[in-house]
Formats: sequence, C-alpha cells, structure tokens
Amino acid sequence: MASSPRNSRWSLAAISAGAIVMTPIPADAGECADLPVQGDGVVTEVVDARTLRLADGREVRLAGLEPVAEQREAGAAYLRAAALGHRVVLHGADDMPDRYGRQPAYVVLKQGGELVQARLLAGGHALVGIGATSAECLQQLRAAEEAGRMAAAGVWVALDVIKNAANSGDILSRIGRFTIVEGKVTSVREVGSTVYLNLAGRWTRGFAVTISRRMVGVFEAAGLSPKSLTGQRIRVRGWIERRAGASIAARAVGQIERTGGD
Repeated sequence: MASSPRNSRWSLAAISAGAIVMTPIPADAGECADLPVQGDGVVTEVVDARTLRLADGREVRLAGLEPVAEQREAGAAYLRAAALGHRVVLHGADDMPDRYGRQPAYVVLKQGGELVQARLLAGGHALVGIGATSAECLQQLRAAEEAGRMAAAGVWVALDVIKNAANSGDILSRIGRFTIVEGKVTSVREVGSTVYLNLAGRWTRGFAVTISRRMVGVFEAAGLSPKSLTGQRIRVRGWIERRAGASIAARAVGQIERTGGD
C-alpha cells in the first residue's frame, strides 16, 4: 500500500556499518499512541532488535513489527541510539505479558513523542508484523514501512524483499522465515476446513494463502471476503510453510492488503 506518514520529518537512519541514509519518520506518535497507556519507564538495556529492558526490570517487546534477520545488528544499534537511557511510555490494549514474561507494547519516546516502531520501520530495520491492535495503528505502521521502502533504507536496499508469488522456487527457499509475498489471486477454493487463495496456478505447484473457515467471518467483516479477492492483486505477510506447495497461513486480517493493479 503506497502511502506516506503524516507530519513526517527527516531523521538519520543507519542502514549498515558506515552507511547512513536520510529517512522520513513520523514526527508524532500517531494512532498507535491512541491505545491506552500501560505504564512507563527508563530504558536501561536493549536486549535485541525488538526487546527493551526498563529500570524496574520489565522486558518490553515491541508490538506490531517483525525484525529482519539481515538487519538484527543494525536494528539493535538503532534501537540503542533511539531509546537507551530515555524514558518511554507504553501503549497497548492491556499489559498482559507473553509466555516469556515480556510485555508487548507500542513504545513512545517521552521526549519528542515519537513511536519507536515507526523509527525502526522507516529505517528498514524491521517489517510490519502480525497482530496490530487497531486498523488505524496498522495503517500507521504500514506507512512507516512504506517510507523506508521508498527511501531504500536498510533491508529495502535489496530489490527482492517483496517476493513474487509466481516465483515459487524463490519462496520455498524461505520456509520458516517471515516473508512478504505479492501476486494476483487467480482462484479461491474451499477444501475441508480451509480456504485457499491461489496466487500462482495450482497451489500444489505454486503459492497459496490459507485461511481457516472459522476465521472467514473476521476477514469478511474487515472487507476482505476471500471470494471477493478473486482477480485482485494482494500483498500477504507471514511465515512460509510447505504443504504440497508454498503457503502462508493468514490468521489475522492485517496480514493481507489489496495493492491494486493488474
């Protein structure tokens, strides 16, 4: 989805050792900060490219994004520069920790009021992940990611970050890895408890998006009825699986977006 962040300004984003690119990032925390406040604290450690530790011992996992393997070191360095030693405010639907005891949150810098996730996405150090709490927050994250792509920042220096659904061999090489795939839905089939969006001929030889039948109503409510996507060009993100062919299981509405075009 080609869109640009609202109220953007320019910031320095390190994309690799010794290389710097000017990348637009949001000047305010945006829609993700409209979620309820779930605490605050000073960042004393950057554990990895999406995990912070606060002075009170809490570990905070940055919600709504997926780190890029090739950018983990640069992403962690960027996160240290942006957040280490700074007070941050945590936003989210609740403060329930995950099974590892980490609190998922949208993290806003107290000084400057910027969303840390947006900085990482605009710098090309991460991709929009799965599970954004609201449609408005998801739109903000996608806009930051698109800003990074348009600036060829970080991972976006490469031209093949978004995989072509027609190139199943390339996609199969990424089994188990978080990947963005784009293509045209050629057919929609329902087999047992699963709906298949076929993006490259027969899914047994090409690529398909799978949706559990019990989730179809959720997609329909969001305007993404599987049958309505026939003939549409879409972008899907998730972990590559292999059944008969390559596939991504869509378990959340935010994984699929219409891109337009033929």
